[in-house]
Amino acid sequence: MAEGIMSAPRVFFYVQHLLGIGHIARASRIAAALVRDGFDVTVATGGLPVPGFPGENIKTVALPPVVASNAGFSGLADAGGAAADEAFLNRRRDLLLTAFREAAPEAVIIEAFPFGRRQMRFELLPLLDAIEKTQPRPKLFSSVRDILQQNRKPGRDEETVALVRNHFDGVLVHGDPSFVRLEDTFPLTSEIASKIRYTGMVVAGRAPDPEETFDIVASAGGGAVGVDLLRAANAAAAMLPSNLRWLLIGGPNLPEAEYAALANATPHNVTLVRFRKDFPSLLRGARVSISQAGYNTVGDLLQTDCRAILIPFVAGGETEQTVRAEKLKALGLADILPEVGLTPEIVAGAVKAALATSCTPAMPLDLGGADKTAAIIRSMIG
Repeated sequence: MAEGIMSAPRVFFYVQHLLGIGHIARASRIAAALVRDGFDVTVATGGLPVPGFPGENIKTVALPPVVASNAGFSGLADAGGAAADEAFLNRRRDLLLTAFREAAPEAVIIEAFPFGRRQMRFELLPLLDAIEKTQPRPKLFSSVRDILQQNRKPGRDEETVALVRNHFDGVLVHGDPSFVRLEDTFPLTSEIASKIRYTGMVVAGRAPDPEETFDIVASAGGGAVGVDLLRAANAAAAMLPSNLRWLLIGGPNLPEAEYAALANATPHNVTLVRFRKDFPSLLRGARVSISQAGYNTVGDLLQTDCRAILIPFVAGGETEQTVRAEKLKALGLADILPEVGLTPEIVAGAVKAALATSCTPAMPLDLGGADKTAAIIRSMIG
């Protein structure tokens, strides 16, 4: 290497999405920001492939995928739906450790863990051990969304604190503390306060003007859950004026049988698709959005004047989306419908009310989380 020319600092980024696509989308935006800032980035993915992610100019190690075997995330299955056995998991662990050694990073980012992804300890605890044994030791960061799952079992928070204290150099909280703080959903935050860095929300950036417009956009995220939302929206479209244009986005993981059933029942004013790369642009052109309350969808909505109807995901005791939706409702930025007992009549009534509601300007939250994450990591690796 020529004298005076420095190599790009290397980052190894582990991300495991088990059900939706929000985790891989957020991680991919952070990885892209790191590349823009001059980092050499390797992303190790552990879920089913998602079109467009992790993205261009990002080295990717695709581990044999696992998914959640139930809505409560308590078990793991392979891509074919079979329970992931010990031999399968051991092979994944070994592939991950090999990828880490080959990347030889100066910084490691682990998405969600140890605040989540507890079922991945079979490979993440060995990764922590490998990091500790590496000389020079890379800096280690936990990358977490602003709102955590609540109702954790006794002792889990203490376990998380111990792992952070013993292994992590920083906890990157991807949110704006003026909207929600980590202690709102993690009661032991004060014990790791010195390691917390708020980055702002990680969003895709303001989308261009839409090339096609719809009055109502209903989306189910990745599509692994949310089919009831789509069914209700599809039927609600027939109850409202026929000149309203609807777009239903099923998601890449919506089961084929469910997608086919929807396609066979769509009114003439409803367009059904699996995926739209221009989803953020479509929200800019829409009058009403019907969706779950996932991190990425809300990030897109906050950059529009589209009226949001949120249906938080609650299966398996999930609380994260409900907390986010309620905070937005309290600010007058969204309406909430229940996931349980959702009917076409309820959706139609909510859409009618939303169409009659004047647009509310988006809340001025810090949405620069991807670039700020890169800046924080650069400042900490020296």
